[in-house]
Amino acid sequence: MTIRFMLQRNRRRSLLGGALLAMLAAPTMTVAQSADYPNKPIRFVVAFPAGSATDQTARVIAQHVSQATGQSVVVDNRGGANGFIASETVAKAAPDGYTVLVTTGTTHSANPNLFRKLPYDPVRDFTPVSSLIIASFVMVVGPASPANSVADFVKLVSSNPGKFSFASGNAPSRIGGEMFKQMSRADLIHVPYKGAPQALTDLMGGQVSVMWTDIITGMPLVNGGKLKALAVTSQARLPIAPAVPTMKEQGFPDYELVNWQGMYLPANTPPAITARFTALVHAAIRAEKTTLEATGAQILPLSNTEFAALQARDTAMWASVVKAAGMTPE
Repeated sequence: MTIRFMLQRNRRRSLLGGALLAMLAAPTMTVAQSADYPNKPIRFVVAFPAGSATDQTARVIAQHVSQATGQSVVVDNRGGANGFIASETVAKAAPDGYTVLVTTGTTHSANPNLFRKLPYDPVRDFTPVSSLIIASFVMVVGPASPANSVADFVKLVSSNPGKFSFASGNAPSRIGGEMFKQMSRADLIHVPYKGAPQALTDLMGGQVSVMWTDIITGMPLVNGGKLKALAVTSQARLPIAPAVPTMKEQGFPDYELVNWQGMYLPANTPPAITARFTALVHAAIRAEKTTLEATGAQILPLSNTEFAALQARDTAMWASVVKAAGMTPE
């Protein structure tokens, strides 16, 4: 009995000692991991298709981070399903700093209000890194449309009920149409797409009637004569589109639509690695300010906690917008 007790006691001491050593070693391992981070390629999982505004921003940041670290940064577009695919991919990835979600308020603020059930938790499954940019939208129609103003478009739709549609490539562009329907009482049929590029292609071809798209992808098509801009959704005119009036100027004083882009790591990513990656992203945003803002956006390099607060505020805002638009979560 005495020998068994001593063996058990020694075994407990050994286990406790091992646990203590592991606890003492854990911070050292984290520091060691972050000291040489990154030491292999990083993957940017983009929630929207190639050619989208989010994709364009991701590639600018990716190039800068790659140059700064000497490591490859792979841009992996996982568009479709309102960002579900990309978000779920990153939520399930190893929390080691090598898999990053590049997304917008669609996945982390709008979707919780648009869908009853998500395959990811926008808060619990992610570590916020930083917002990247914030941008408004532009209301665009095809080049053959007879409408040259918002009033023209409302009159056109009113004269032909049930014959006009609006496209959406993400949650904000859908909300743009739903808000317009509510405020103007226009009879528009919603046509959803996997992403903005496909929706814009059909708009240019006349398959759909109107769309609210981000300024980054919309204005180059307007300037190229492939689309007509009827209004911007900011409260003031934009330097990138000084000739395009606001919705406010055209009789919709309460209409405002903006969206942010941001980055997330999987939940439980070590703080030291999160801090290192955040510093890399912030340096990239500031270094590429001219490139990013040339598209009509405004850079927004927030801290981890500030970005989390922005997400929370936006989630509450989307809740009120969805309710006001009379939309029922799917």
